[in-house]
Amino acid sequence: MSRYDFHDKVMLVTGGAGGIGSALCHRFAAGGARCVVVDLDEDRARRVAAELPGAGHTALGCDLADRARVEHLFERVADRYGRLDVLVNNVGTTSAERFDVRSVESIEREITVNLTSPLVATRLAVPLLRAARDARVVTTVSLGGIFPLGETPIYTASKFGLRGAMLAIGLDLRSKGILAGSVLPSATDTRMLRQEAVDGGNSLQFQDVPQQPADVVAAVVSLLDRPRLEAYPRPGESRLVRLAMLVPNLLPRMLPLFRQRGERGMARYLDELRRRGLARQVDGRWELVEEG
Repeated sequence: MSRYDFHDKVMLVTGGAGGIGSALCHRFAAGGARCVVVDLDEDRARRVAAELPGAGHTALGCDLADRARVEHLFERVADRYGRLDVLVNNVGTTSAERFDVRSVESIEREITVNLTSPLVATRLAVPLLRAARDARVVTTVSLGGIFPLGETPIYTASKFGLRGAMLAIGLDLRSKGILAGSVLPSATDTRMLRQEAVDGGNSLQFQDVPQQPADVVAAVVSLLDRPRLEAYPRPGESRLVRLAMLVPNLLPRMLPLFRQRGERGMARYLDELRRRGLARQVDGRWELVEEG
């Protein structure tokens, strides 16, 4: 049982129509919260909001890379609710394109979505958070915010920066009545991870079987139950990557070993997706099967 009282809390989740975001919204709503489901895809956000238990939920489409739209987003939240009890910065994106061939525009977009937009959203949410009695900010970072993922350096850059920023924000806002912390999951079985797998993305993520969105939800709830700067869905993995970072100059020797294990793990994951009817091979290439 959670010690945190969700009843009548106004809880906004960015990336709310995705695998982790929708699972968070369902958990919050089941506890009696009123959820603001924010997603780039407004139709999907509406579907998620319509499926939530309880009442008082809102679905809002918003490109979080567009500051004017983010400002309008919080104006709408203010008009409807007058406060915000919990902001969950959950939006994120990645690309399987390698650094030396991807466009500069795609680099800028990924940094904006993963790093800049959570900071802007948190800043713009401050007046609404201050109107709440027990304001919280929870940010989904990644173990990629601790350990460099060589095949996805822009994702790594954004998550390293996000982790550091949220640690600092947590220290700064604590004395101002807003508790901020982050969850740092490893690979999670969502559509984003499935797309990365079929695209031949970052094999380092597949050292172990991907966790489920429910595991991330449990870490978020634990952070609400017991406020702290960071929580890890898989503490053992977090200790391993933190230990590895004590000797970063050894990474060139260690990464081939990690990569070999990760490639085997990714092959198993793709085979599992095939068995689940979520991926298939066409002319020797993997592709996702769109869910109905």
